[in-house]
Amino acid sequence: MSSNLHPMLNVAIKAARTAGSIINRAALDVESVRVSAKQTNDFVTEVDQAAEQAIIDTLLTAYPDHGILAEESGERAGKHGGADHVWIIDPLDGTTNFIHGFPVYCVSIALAVKGKLEQAVIYDPTRNDLFCATKGRGAYLNDRRIRVAKRIHLRDTLLSTGFPFRPGDAMKPYLSMLGDIMPRCAGIRRPGSAALDLAYVAAGFSDGFFETGLQPWDMAAGALLVTEAGGLVGNFTGESDFLHRKECLAANPKIYAQLVGVVGKYSQFASAGDKAALRQGLPTVDEAAQLTPEDALAAALNKPAAGDAPF
Repeated sequence: MSSNLHPMLNVAIKAARTAGSIINRAALDVESVRVSAKQTNDFVTEVDQAAEQAIIDTLLTAYPDHGILAEESGERAGKHGGADHVWIIDPLDGTTNFIHGFPVYCVSIALAVKGKLEQAVIYDPTRNDLFCATKGRGAYLNDRRIRVAKRIHLRDTLLSTGFPFRPGDAMKPYLSMLGDIMPRCAGIRRPGSAALDLAYVAAGFSDGFFETGLQPWDMAAGALLVTEAGGLVGNFTGESDFLHRKECLAANPKIYAQLVGVVGKYSQFASAGDKAALRQGLPTVDEAAQLTPEDALAAALNKPAAGDAPF
């Protein structure tokens, strides 16, 4: 695989590994890492900031005209402004895990070209796992091609999610949604890194993922991994313009259709009419399990493919 990588993906991999080295060194003595709170339960460390700067330096050394959208330092235009190429960066997704020594976190880097996701890297420094994808060329874990899981019944699935944790997060609707989904599946996990959750859906380690309160840098790289691995990504009602809508749903096509039927009514974008249409118009869980992937996609979306979503 390595000899055929897109040049921009190679640079992103170099940036991710550089950041991973910074993170791994800091993890050896995590109690000495300086931590500050952006808001209650939302932390940033000097490691996030150092890793992000290393990523940006690597990317802009190679491509000084490109734009940046990064979690800690925000948005910046390319050298001459108005860049068609924008790197979307989360230097350490799972900071709360990191500062507790809980080894589930990653570096996430994506490239959007004219609003379309083209390159993606997610690097897990604790396991030395490198997930990457180029639009139209498939998704890989290390040197192995990956695909989404093949399960077709929601009752057999292992799903991942993220819990509301900030003040003002919609806890009650989330708990209602969780209560709706839990009896319908085999298990729910909450690892604590949305980017890694999406990478695991792409690799088939879990069957689906859903979460609210997300930012573009949490989802961008993972979304391209999922679509390149044969899955679908959207918001809870199945719309493909999810990156700036703060909610994400990902799975293989059959499970995706069934999940939209369950979680769609909990979407912040579902009107009363939308909720009624979702309850009445989508297939039931059992019906959706019998659909072909093409029919499931049509039933869930009736919209453009998620892979073409603007960021």
